[in-house]
Amino acid sequence: MTIEAEAGRLGDEVDEPGWEVDPDDEWGVAVIATVGRQLKLRREAVGMRAAEFGLAVGYGEDLVYKVEGGKRIPRQEYLDRADEVLDAGGLIAATWEDVKKVRYPKKVRELGKLEAKAVEIGVYECNIVAGLLQTPEHVRVLMEARQPPYSPDDLERMVAARLARQSVFERDPAPSMHFVLEEAPLRRRVGGTMVWRRQIERLLQAGQLHNVTLQVMPTNTDAHPGLDGRIELLKFDDGTVVGRSDGAFNGRPITDPKQLRIIELRYGTIRAQALSPRESLAFIENLLGET
Repeated sequence: MTIEAEAGRLGDEVDEPGWEVDPDDEWGVAVIATVGRQLKLRREAVGMRAAEFGLAVGYGEDLVYKVEGGKRIPRQEYLDRADEVLDAGGLIAATWEDVKKVRYPKKVRELGKLEAKAVEIGVYECNIVAGLLQTPEHVRVLMEARQPPYSPDDLERMVAARLARQSVFERDPAPSMHFVLEEAPLRRRVGGTMVWRRQIERLLQAGQLHNVTLQVMPTNTDAHPGLDGRIELLKFDDGTVVGRSDGAFNGRPITDPKQLRIIELRYGTIRAQALSPRESLAFIENLLGET
Protein backbone atom coordinates (compact mmCIF):
# COMPACT_ATOMS: atom_id res chain seq x y z
CA MET A 1 0.00 0.00 0.00
CA THR A 2 1.35 3.42 -0.91
CA ILE A 3 2.13 6.27 1.46
CA GLU A 4 -0.61 8.34 -0.15
CA ALA A 5 -3.19 5.64 0.45
CA GLU A 6 -2.19 5.31 4.08
CA ALA A 7 -2.26 9.06 4.60
CA GLY A 8 -5.96 9.07 3.87
CA ARG A 9 -6.58 6.71 6.75
CA LEU A 10 -4.99 8.57 9.64
CA GLY A 11 -6.63 7.85 12.94
CA ASP A 12 -7.99 4.48 11.89
CA GLU A 13 -6.13 2.41 14.46
CA VAL A 14 -6.83 -1.09 13.15
CA ASP A 15 -5.69 -0.16 9.67
CA GLU A 16 -2.50 1.64 10.57
CA PRO A 17 0.54 -0.08 9.07
CA GLY A 18 2.88 -2.05 11.27
CA TRP A 19 2.45 -5.10 13.47
CA GLU A 20 2.19 -5.57 17.19
CA VAL A 21 5.31 -6.92 18.88
CA ASP A 22 4.90 -10.31 20.54
CA PRO A 23 6.11 -9.78 24.15
CA ASP A 24 7.28 -13.42 24.31
CA ASP A 25 9.57 -12.91 21.33
CA GLU A 26 12.69 -11.66 23.15
CA TRP A 27 14.81 -11.18 20.04
CA GLY A 28 11.99 -9.43 18.22
CA VAL A 29 11.35 -7.13 21.18
CA ALA A 30 15.04 -6.18 21.36
CA VAL A 31 15.34 -5.44 17.64
CA ILE A 32 12.18 -3.33 17.44
CA ALA A 33 13.02 -1.45 20.63
CA THR A 34 16.44 -0.56 19.21
CA VAL A 35 15.01 0.61 15.89
CA GLY A 36 12.34 2.64 17.67
CA ARG A 37 14.92 4.31 19.87
CA GLN A 38 16.99 5.27 16.84
CA LEU A 39 13.94 6.78 15.16
CA LYS A 40 13.07 8.82 18.23
CA LEU A 41 16.62 10.11 18.71
CA ARG A 42 16.87 11.09 15.06
CA ARG A 43 13.47 12.86 15.14
CA GLU A 44 14.33 14.77 18.30
CA ALA A 45 17.76 15.68 16.90
CA VAL A 46 16.12 17.58 14.04
CA GLY A 47 13.61 19.21 16.40
CA MET A 48 10.41 17.57 15.10
CA ARG A 49 7.48 16.78 17.39
CA ALA A 50 5.79 13.39 16.97
CA ALA A 51 2.66 14.95 15.50
CA GLU A 52 4.68 16.98 13.02
CA PHE A 53 6.73 13.95 12.04
CA GLY A 54 3.61 11.83 11.65
CA LEU A 55 2.10 14.37 9.31
CA ALA A 56 5.30 14.51 7.28
CA VAL A 57 5.57 10.74 6.81
CA GLY A 58 1.82 10.31 6.29
CA TYR A 59 1.02 8.26 9.40
CA GLY A 60 -0.85 8.86 12.64
CA GLU A 61 0.82 10.36 15.69
CA ASP A 62 -0.24 7.37 17.79
CA LEU A 63 1.60 5.01 15.45
CA VAL A 64 4.73 7.16 15.67
CA TYR A 65 4.74 6.80 19.46
CA LYS A 66 4.16 3.04 19.23
CA VAL A 67 7.00 2.50 16.76
CA GLU A 68 9.40 4.67 18.76
CA GLY A 69 8.36 2.89 21.95
CA GLY A 70 9.10 -0.53 20.49
CA LYS A 71 5.45 -1.56 20.59
CA ARG A 72 4.87 -1.73 16.86
CA ILE A 73 6.87 -3.32 14.04
CA PRO A 74 7.24 -0.74 11.25
CA ARG A 75 6.87 -1.73 7.63
CA GLN A 76 9.53 -0.94 5.05
CA GLU A 77 7.69 2.01 3.54
CA TYR A 78 7.48 3.66 6.97
CA LEU A 79 11.25 3.40 7.46
CA ASP A 80 11.97 4.60 3.91
CA ARG A 81 9.72 7.61 4.34
CA ALA A 82 11.16 8.38 7.78
CA ASP A 83 14.67 8.26 6.29
CA GLU A 84 13.69 10.87 3.69
CA VAL A 85 11.91 13.18 6.14
CA LEU A 86 14.72 13.04 8.70
CA ASP A 87 17.45 13.25 6.04
CA ALA A 88 19.14 10.20 7.57
CA GLY A 89 21.18 9.34 4.50
CA GLY A 90 19.94 5.77 4.36
CA LEU A 91 20.70 4.88 7.99
CA ILE A 92 17.04 4.52 8.98
CA ALA A 93 16.07 2.76 5.77
CA ALA A 94 18.90 0.29 6.41
CA THR A 95 17.30 -0.85 9.68
CA TRP A 96 14.77 -2.74 7.55
CA GLU A 97 17.43 -5.46 7.17
CA ASP A 98 17.07 -6.11 10.91
CA VAL A 99 13.33 -5.49 11.12
CA LYS A 100 12.44 -7.92 8.34
CA LYS A 101 14.08 -10.75 10.27
CA VAL A 102 11.59 -10.38 13.13
CA ARG A 103 8.49 -9.08 11.32
CA TYR A 104 6.73 -12.47 11.35
CA PRO A 105 5.60 -14.46 14.40
CA LYS A 106 8.35 -16.40 16.15
CA LYS A 107 6.95 -19.85 15.31
CA VAL A 108 6.66 -18.96 11.63
CA ARG A 109 10.24 -17.63 11.58
CA GLU A 110 11.57 -20.79 13.20
CA LEU A 111 9.79 -22.99 10.66
CA GLY A 112 10.94 -20.77 7.80
CA LYS A 113 14.57 -21.00 8.96
CA LEU A 114 14.41 -24.78 8.99
CA GLU A 115 12.81 -24.94 5.57
CA ALA A 116 15.40 -22.51 4.21
CA LYS A 117 18.24 -24.84 5.27
CA ALA A 118 16.68 -28.23 4.47
CA VAL A 119 17.97 -30.21 1.51
CA GLU A 120 14.84 -32.36 1.54
CA ILE A 121 11.31 -31.36 2.55
CA GLY A 122 8.49 -33.88 2.89
CA VAL A 123 4.94 -32.80 3.70
CA TYR A 124 1.64 -34.63 4.10
CA GLU A 125 -1.51 -32.54 4.55
CA CYS A 126 -4.93 -33.97 5.27
CA ASN A 127 -7.22 -30.94 5.67
CA ILE A 128 -5.75 -28.16 3.51
CA VAL A 129 -3.45 -27.59 0.58
CA ALA A 130 0.12 -27.46 1.92
CA GLY A 131 1.09 -23.90 2.85
CA LEU A 132 4.16 -23.94 0.61
CA LEU A 133 1.85 -24.58 -2.36
CA GLN A 134 -0.94 -22.09 -1.61
CA THR A 135 -1.65 -19.12 -3.87
CA PRO A 136 -1.91 -15.66 -2.26
CA GLU A 137 -5.69 -15.62 -2.78
CA HIS A 138 -6.05 -19.06 -1.23
CA VAL A 139 -3.93 -18.06 1.77
CA ARG A 140 -6.02 -14.95 2.38
CA VAL A 141 -9.33 -16.82 2.28
CA LEU A 142 -8.04 -19.40 4.77
CA MET A 143 -6.76 -16.70 7.10
CA GLU A 144 -10.04 -14.79 6.88
CA ALA A 145 -11.94 -17.93 7.91
CA ARG A 146 -10.06 -18.21 11.20
CA GLN A 147 -12.06 -18.01 14.43
CA PRO A 148 -11.65 -15.89 16.42
CA PRO A 149 -10.83 -13.68 13.43
CA TYR A 150 -7.54 -11.87 12.97
CA SER A 151 -7.56 -8.10 13.12
CA PRO A 152 -7.03 -6.52 9.67
CA ASP A 153 -3.42 -5.81 10.55
CA ASP A 154 -2.69 -9.29 11.88
CA LEU A 155 -4.39 -10.77 8.83
CA GLU A 156 -1.92 -8.97 6.57
CA ARG A 157 0.95 -10.14 8.73
CA MET A 158 -0.08 -13.80 8.67
CA VAL A 159 -0.72 -13.79 4.92
CA ALA A 160 2.68 -12.23 4.28
CA ALA A 161 4.36 -14.67 6.67
CA ARG A 162 2.99 -17.74 4.93
CA LEU A 163 3.85 -16.45 1.48
CA ALA A 164 7.38 -15.55 2.61
CA ARG A 165 8.06 -19.22 3.35
CA GLN A 166 7.55 -19.96 -0.33
CA SER A 167 10.91 -18.35 -1.11
CA VAL A 168 12.22 -21.89 -0.58
CA PHE A 169 11.28 -22.49 -4.24
CA GLU A 170 13.82 -19.84 -5.27
CA ARG A 171 16.77 -21.47 -3.55
CA ASP A 172 19.81 -22.52 -5.56
CA PRO A 173 20.53 -25.37 -5.31
CA ALA A 174 16.88 -26.23 -4.92
CA PRO A 175 15.82 -28.64 -2.17
CA SER A 176 14.10 -31.90 -3.00
CA MET A 177 10.43 -31.43 -2.10
CA HIS A 178 7.75 -34.09 -1.68
CA PHE A 179 4.06 -33.38 -1.06
CA VAL A 180 1.14 -35.72 -0.43
CA LEU A 181 -2.26 -34.01 -0.46
CA GLU A 182 -5.66 -35.49 0.30
CA GLU A 183 -8.27 -35.39 -2.44
CA ALA A 184 -10.99 -33.71 -0.35
CA PRO A 185 -9.18 -30.36 0.19
CA LEU A 186 -8.39 -30.24 -3.53
CA ARG A 187 -12.09 -30.40 -4.32
CA ARG A 188 -13.07 -27.75 -1.76
CA ARG A 189 -13.60 -24.53 -3.73
CA VAL A 190 -11.98 -22.21 -1.26
CA GLY A 191 -12.63 -18.60 -2.29
CA GLY A 192 -14.94 -19.50 -5.18
CA THR A 193 -14.38 -21.08 -8.57
CA MET A 194 -11.76 -18.67 -9.93
CA VAL A 195 -9.61 -18.71 -6.79
CA TRP A 196 -9.95 -22.49 -6.69
CA ARG A 197 -8.92 -22.84 -10.34
CA ARG A 198 -5.81 -20.72 -9.81
CA GLN A 199 -4.91 -22.88 -6.83
CA ILE A 200 -5.29 -26.09 -8.84
CA GLU A 201 -3.23 -24.59 -11.66
CA ARG A 202 -0.56 -23.68 -9.12
CA LEU A 203 -0.40 -27.32 -8.02
CA LEU A 204 0.06 -28.45 -11.60
CA GLN A 205 2.88 -25.97 -12.10
CA ALA A 206 4.62 -27.04 -8.89
CA GLY A 207 4.20 -30.71 -9.71
CA GLN A 208 6.11 -30.24 -12.96
CA LEU A 209 9.19 -28.70 -11.30
CA HIS A 210 12.23 -30.94 -11.45
CA ASN A 211 12.75 -30.87 -7.69
CA VAL A 212 9.09 -31.36 -6.68
CA THR A 213 7.14 -34.60 -6.32
CA LEU A 214 3.40 -34.14 -5.85
CA GLN A 215 1.07 -36.99 -4.93
CA VAL A 216 -2.66 -37.19 -4.24
CA MET A 217 -4.23 -39.49 -1.67
CA PRO A 218 -7.62 -40.46 -3.14
CA THR A 219 -10.65 -40.47 -0.88
CA ASN A 220 -11.67 -43.99 -1.85
CA THR A 221 -8.54 -45.55 -0.35
CA ASP A 222 -8.08 -47.65 2.76
CA ALA A 223 -7.13 -46.20 6.13
CA HIS A 224 -3.57 -44.94 6.35
CA PRO A 225 -1.26 -43.58 9.09
CA GLY A 226 -1.89 -39.96 8.13
CA LEU A 227 -5.46 -39.86 9.41
CA ASP A 228 -4.24 -38.33 12.69
CA GLY A 229 -3.09 -35.18 10.90
CA ARG A 230 -0.27 -33.51 9.02
CA ILE A 231 3.32 -34.72 8.84
CA GLU A 232 6.46 -32.80 7.92
CA LEU A 233 10.03 -34.07 7.58
CA LEU A 234 13.00 -31.77 7.07
CA LYS A 235 16.38 -33.29 6.25
CA PHE A 236 19.66 -31.34 6.29
CA ASP A 237 23.00 -31.75 4.55
CA ASP A 238 24.73 -32.78 7.80
CA GLY A 239 22.44 -35.81 8.06
CA THR A 240 20.21 -34.43 10.80
CA VAL A 241 16.42 -34.58 10.57
CA VAL A 242 13.57 -32.63 12.16
CA GLY A 243 10.06 -34.04 12.04
CA ARG A 244 6.62 -32.78 12.97
CA SER A 245 3.48 -34.84 13.24
CA ASP A 246 0.01 -34.26 14.62
CA GLY A 247 -1.65 -36.88 16.79
CA ALA A 248 0.63 -38.51 19.34
CA PHE A 249 3.45 -36.00 18.71
CA ASN A 250 1.17 -32.91 18.98
CA GLY A 251 2.90 -31.12 16.09
CA ARG A 252 6.02 -30.32 18.14
CA PRO A 253 9.49 -30.56 16.55
CA ILE A 254 10.96 -34.04 16.87
CA THR A 255 14.69 -34.85 16.72
CA ASP A 256 14.83 -38.06 18.76
CA PRO A 257 15.97 -40.87 16.39
CA LYS A 258 13.42 -43.39 17.66
CA GLN A 259 10.51 -41.01 17.24
CA LEU A 260 11.83 -39.85 13.87
CA ARG A 261 11.83 -43.44 12.63
CA ILE A 262 8.14 -43.67 13.50
CA ILE A 263 7.34 -40.45 11.62
CA GLU A 264 9.44 -41.53 8.62
CA LEU A 265 7.71 -44.92 8.57
CA ARG A 266 4.31 -43.25 8.59
CA TYR A 267 5.28 -40.81 5.85
CA GLY A 268 6.78 -43.56 3.73
CA THR A 269 3.62 -45.63 4.06
CA ILE A 270 1.48 -42.66 3.05
CA ARG A 271 3.59 -42.01 -0.04
CA ALA A 272 3.39 -45.66 -1.04
CA GLN A 273 -0.39 -45.68 -0.66
CA ALA A 274 -1.02 -42.43 -2.57
CA LEU A 275 -1.32 -42.13 -6.33
CA SER A 276 1.97 -42.01 -8.23
CA PRO A 277 3.25 -38.56 -9.27
CA ARG A 278 2.14 -39.18 -12.87
CA GLU A 279 -1.30 -40.39 -11.78
CA SER A 280 -1.58 -37.47 -9.36
CA LEU A 281 -0.95 -34.80 -12.00
CA ALA A 282 -3.50 -36.48 -14.27
CA PHE A 283 -5.96 -36.54 -11.37
CA ILE A 284 -5.45 -32.82 -10.72
CA GLU A 285 -5.85 -32.00 -14.41
CA ASN A 286 -9.14 -33.92 -14.41
CA LEU A 287 -10.37 -31.75 -11.55
CA LEU A 288 -10.08 -28.71 -13.79
CA GLY A 289 -11.97 -30.56 -16.50
CA GLU A 290 -14.90 -31.16 -14.16
CA THR A 291 -15.76 -27.44 -13.91
